[in-house]
Parts: sequence; C-alpha cells; structure tokens
Amino acid sequence: MESNKNLVDVSLSIPRQHTNNFMSNLNKVNQLVKFLGPAFVVSVAYIDPGNFATNISGGSKFNYTLIWVILWSNILAIFLQTMSAKLGIATGHNLAEMCAKVFPKEVNCIFWIIAEIGAMATDLAEFLGGTLGLYLLFHIPMIYAGLLTGLITFAICYLEKYGQKIIEITIAVLVTVICIAYTIELFLAKPDWAQVGIHTIIPMLPNSEAILIAVGMLGATVMPHVIYYHSQLVQHRSTDSSNEGKLRHLKMEKIDIAIAMNIAFIVNAAMVVVSAAVFYRNGMTVDTMDQAHKSLQPLLGPLSSGAFGIALLASGLSSSVVGTLAGQSIMTGFVNLSIPINIRRFITMMPALIIIALGINPMNALILSQVALSFILPFPIIQMLIIAKRKDLMGILVNNRFVQFLGVLVATAIIVLNAVLMYLTFTGKA
Repeated sequence: MESNKNLVDVSLSIPRQHTNNFMSNLNKVNQLVKFLGPAFVVSVAYIDPGNFATNISGGSKFNYTLIWVILWSNILAIFLQTMSAKLGIATGHNLAEMCAKVFPKEVNCIFWIIAEIGAMATDLAEFLGGTLGLYLLFHIPMIYAGLLTGLITFAICYLEKYGQKIIEITIAVLVTVICIAYTIELFLAKPDWAQVGIHTIIPMLPNSEAILIAVGMLGATVMPHVIYYHSQLVQHRSTDSSNEGKLRHLKMEKIDIAIAMNIAFIVNAAMVVVSAAVFYRNGMTVDTMDQAHKSLQPLLGPLSSGAFGIALLASGLSSSVVGTLAGQSIMTGFVNLSIPINIRRFITMMPALIIIALGINPMNALILSQVALSFILPFPIIQMLIIAKRKDLMGILVNNRFVQFLGVLVATAIIVLNAVLMYLTFTGKA
C-alpha cells in the first residue's frame, strides 16, 4: 500500500512540475513581450527608401559583391542601438537631452544643426520613398503623390496621442508588409545562393564607385536619427529604477534589438540579392525606382512589380513617421525648442517637393542623402562614447573599457571610410 501511495504521489508531481514549468515559461514570454517594441520602431530606419536606392543600385551594378556591407552595417547597428538603449535606461534621458546636460550651449547648438541636417536628409529619403510608392502603384502624378504622402504621414503621427504602443503596432504592421513583399521577391528571383553566401562573408570592393555605394549603404543602414530616438523609446518600458531593474531592462532590450535588427538585415540583404539576381543577371543597370518597378514585371511578372511598389510605399510611410518623431525629439533635447509636428513636417517635406518639381532623379537624390548621413553618423557615436564612459551619469551601466574601445574603433572606421570617399571624389576617381 505504501508503495502504491508513493507511485500516486510521483504521478501527481510530474504534471504539477510540467504546469509550473509552463507557467514559468509563459511569464518569461509575457515579460519579453512587454519590452518588445522600441527596436522594431527603430528598425524601420534600416529598411527605409534610402536602403531601397542604395541596395538596388549596388545589386544591379556589382552583383552580390556588396552583401557583406549589409552584414557589417547590421553588426554596427546592433552595437550602436544597444549603446543608445543603455544610455536611455541608465540616465532616464535621451541622447540629445544628455548632450544638453554635458556639453556647453555653443557646442550643443552645433550638434543640433548637424543633427537637423541629418534629420532633413532622412526625411528627404523617406518622403521620396512614399511618394514613389504611390506613383508606381496608382500612377498618381509625383507632385500630388508627394502631397498625399504628407497627409498620410500626418494621420499616422496623429495616432501618437493615443500612446506609443499604437505607433509601435502600426509600424510593426508596415514592417510585416515589407517582409512579406520581399519574401515574394526572393521566391520569384531564384538567386544563386552559393554566391550569396560567399559574398556575405568575403569583403570586396570592385572599384571606386562601389565605395560610394558602400558608404551609402552604411549611411542608409546605421542612421543617426534613430540613435538619438532609441534612447527615448526605451524609457517607457520599465518603472523599476533599481540596479537590478536596469540590468533586467537592458537584457530584454538586447533581445528586442537582436530580433528587430536581424529582420532588418534579412530584408536589406534580400534587396541586394533580388537586384543582383534580376537586374545584374540580365545585364541591366538600374538608375531609377521607376525603371526597377517596370523592369520587374516583364522579368518576373506583375506579382513581383506589385510587391516592390507595396514594399516601397510601406517603407516610405513607416519611416516618415519615425523620422518625424525622431526629429522632434532631437530638437527638443538639444535646444529645448518644440515646434508642432505638422509644421516641422511641412518644413522638412519642402526639399523633397522641390526635387520632384524640378524633375531631379529621385534615386540619385536618395543615394546622396544616404551618403550625407554617413558623414553625420560619427557625431552621435562620439557623443554616446563621451557620456557612456562616465560612471556618475551611467551608474551600473557605464561602458567598460572593451565596449569603449569597440565604440572608438567603429567611429574611427566610419570616419576613415568617409575620408576615402572624399579623397576619391575630389580627385575625380569616384
């Protein structure tokens, strides 16, 4: 009888143990879901219309050879976004606000001007992308498509009044649309996966023009405005300001960043792969988005060209919203100047409308805007490194020597790459 009783106790304890494990895992998932979101908003900047321009251009001109640039840009993005999130969690302020506390007013004014130039270059790319998406899908004249893009962006930004979570969900839906569209593109393109694997691992720059495209890819992937913005987005995720709470928050944010940034990497790499598999393979150099859209239909069918237009539109609209909100955060943080979003949006959309009205090739404007962002990128990195090494500001999340060394290495590499591009440009070799 005693033996039977023990067997019953054991048999009862097994399902109870499974239930406890299940509940424990469920709680962990719920905790993770609570912290997911900020990196997905930031990831939009890594698959914006500027990425379309540089990746399509790179794939059509240089086949698969520049995929490694996407990989290393993504690694840099993960590193920098983690540092930005850590700064926001540690200090309770965004990067621009911390700059206002740490640096003299005159220096901050210079930082603000540089950051705003970056925000305008970002807005230019994003606004042009949304405009091109509407034009390609619905044949709306460019100038009217531009105005409609502005109105839709205003409407999505308006949702912020209902809370950050609504914006995050809206952005996540648009990112999902982009992912589905490029999954379709990859399926139809039938790329050479062996070549994709080789060029993902082995760095190669065929000529000086490839350097221009590579710098554009870097600027399009690691974008300055979301380095500033990420440090603000994370602050709403946790109310526990203890050291343990901050460490737990950072751990969750690292998972958020890893998931979102790697999704962005896959989409970016898919853009290059599809462009190489379709355009380069058929001996076509793509110089305009319109050409890319029209060429996909006879080569891969109407499903492919439609997916491209939808992806571009979703990219333009989602990134326009993030760019607008990031720009407002930058302005308020550096110089405590708050301009209504709609007025700021009208001001920043003007360069894009001027380009459309003058008939300038939007794809060339997109690539050049991304190159400009690469030159601006070292500024927020250096600002973060100066602030994040101070224990009095960062507390338990202060950068250790290894992280600080990596940050200096990243900033130096970007500055050197930009210097090489300037040399090639001014000597006429680019």
